[in-house]
Amino acid sequence: MRIAIGADHAGFHLKEAVAGLLRELGHEVHDFGAYNAELSDYPDFARAVAEAVAQGDFERGILVCGNGIGACITANKVPGIRAAVCHDTLSARQGVEHDDVNVLCLGERIIGRELALEIVRVWLVAEFSGLERYRRRLDKVAKLEGKCDAHRH
Repeated sequence: MRIAIGADHAGFHLKEAVAGLLRELGHEVHDFGAYNAELSDYPDFARAVAEAVAQGDFERGILVCGNGIGACITANKVPGIRAAVCHDTLSARQGVEHDDVNVLCLGERIIGRELALEIVRVWLVAEFSGLERYRRRLDKVAKLEGKCDAHRH
């Protein structure tokens, strides 16, 4: 799978660990930065990752900031992105199965490294269920973005 990844200074160390895991699992990873732990702004990296996923250059994206929320808010401003902060495996799995989450957001200051890596593993193998009720709900979300019948699998 082609995965875009990005983080600000507060998520840099966890981003590096996640990128390592992704490569170890055989995924193609493109790192949109930050490339060090010096002060940086999460909207810059979140926008880059979200736009790359929305344009179809990558199948999914992962964003890391201090608590995951700022990056998630930013990513969700990009039409076609369904980003979610997940700090447990159930929300990561169901986020994909029910809501077709295509950008995973994590908070380095909230969860530990091992839990974060387990969340990533679960999220990677989860697949959208395609059930009619979930498609119907996602079509309603897409209409809010100005798209008609935008969710197709």
